[in-house]
Amino acid sequence: MTNDKDMTGADALLAALADEGVLVCFANPGTTELDLVRSLERENRMRCVVGLQENVCTGGADGYGRMTGRPAATLLHLGPGFANGIANLHNARRAHTPIVNLIGDHTSWHLPFDAPLTSDIESLARPVSGWVHRIAAVEQSDAAGREAVKQSLARGGQGATLIFPADHQAHTGGEQVALVQPAAVAAASTPVAFDTAAAVQRLKAAHKIVFLMGGGGEQSGLGVRAQKAVQRLCAALGATAYAETFPSRSERGQGLPAFDRLPYFPEPAREVLDPSDLVVLVGALPPVTYFGYEGHPSLLVPAERLLTLAAVGDDAATRLETIAEMLGAAEVAPPPAVLNPPEEGPLTPARIALALANQLPERAIVSVEGGTCGYPFYAVSAAARPHTTLTNTGGAIGQGLPVAMGAAIACPDRKVVALLSDGSTQYTIQTLWSLAHEELDVVVLIAANHQYAILRNELRRGGAELGQRAAQITSLDKPRIDWVTLAQSYGVAGGRASTSSELTALLQQAFSKRGPMLIEMAL
Repeated sequence: MTNDKDMTGADALLAALADEGVLVCFANPGTTELDLVRSLERENRMRCVVGLQENVCTGGADGYGRMTGRPAATLLHLGPGFANGIANLHNARRAHTPIVNLIGDHTSWHLPFDAPLTSDIESLARPVSGWVHRIAAVEQSDAAGREAVKQSLARGGQGATLIFPADHQAHTGGEQVALVQPAAVAAASTPVAFDTAAAVQRLKAAHKIVFLMGGGGEQSGLGVRAQKAVQRLCAALGATAYAETFPSRSERGQGLPAFDRLPYFPEPAREVLDPSDLVVLVGALPPVTYFGYEGHPSLLVPAERLLTLAAVGDDAATRLETIAEMLGAAEVAPPPAVLNPPEEGPLTPARIALALANQLPERAIVSVEGGTCGYPFYAVSAAARPHTTLTNTGGAIGQGLPVAMGAAIACPDRKVVALLSDGSTQYTIQTLWSLAHEELDVVVLIAANHQYAILRNELRRGGAELGQRAAQITSLDKPRIDWVTLAQSYGVAGGRASTSSELTALLQQAFSKRGPMLIEMAL
């Protein structure tokens, strides 16, 4: 515990965070965070990454945490600033990403006067935080920082939010004191023992099994070991397996099984799940429809047909390998990698997918957001070089570019690709400035169809024609965004491709050098 009486509260907090392994802070501070900014000058173990909008910061922390399994910090300005970052904190919550949020607040003696920026920060933070704490005295700063890191790693990973009044940041204090936690928080939950033998018996008794694998770190259902173990079990049991629709992180490429993703819409998802008498959850939640669709149940599989082999955050890989050994499941050779080059011609989602899959460097990280090219790429990516994929687990758009930024900071030795659609990228377009400012090795691919295609698909699902007003609301065509010029204005080099050969040439150029580059893919 830090006990230097000359340290400010901000100094003590940042030192505690750094001691506990928080080495990156994604920051968009304001007046009430300036003492934390001053302390960042002194805490040289912590890298500070500036985001021009708060959702850039929170998405960056999400990408960093997904790739490292450790929390980054965000530094945000009061309630309104935090509110600007909530969308990507929602995604991080769904991805079980550890994050420590630092929110400055007014000086404690100024709060009763309801100044213009005063808000109920606790109420804003709770929906996207597993733990929220207000530092009530400078002496709590050290303990609060250490507890925040501990809480961020609980429950498989979650947001831990500290609210830090400006006077407690600035003041020096006496002896640092321990943090008194409410009993409900302080009490450690006793994990329920997993009954391996009972699980094996259910697997043996089932006639048609579907494994549903959830994303996460190396031990998750979509890590390398778990995928290979599920492949063994599928061969031994005559089962099939799917990745969850939008995994937080998954390993993919040559040498791994070519598992498909559970379909997004309820009709094809039910075609997969309805015939089964047992759906086995491997680090995945019970599947539900994305929205409420008339004629379809919200819960796609009733509880009596579910078997949870591993919950989110469990060591799914070891558990699966144990069960595979108990069942005598033999090793299975990986499928042959067959990857055709794209046909020459105007760009289509399928041609974009093949061009990227053919050129993707080994160990690349691909942050995918957008329906235009996301699934087409996934469909062929099993034959690409081994890589990691990050998708939008929570569904709040504007994630893809900031998550790519965070992944690049987490893994500077790996090439990062952001495979995006034009509509969602505008939500956090300011990330381009951070890519240039930090000189990050990120290739940004924009599928520019100048429309909200997912909304048009939903509107057409009932068989109706797209009306004039609906077409207008879902169009991004008047005026068209010039992505190359936009990227250059943020300091990022850009190029535009209209054909397969043009895209291949630009990908080769981008992958042959370091630094950010944006490619507009004209559809």
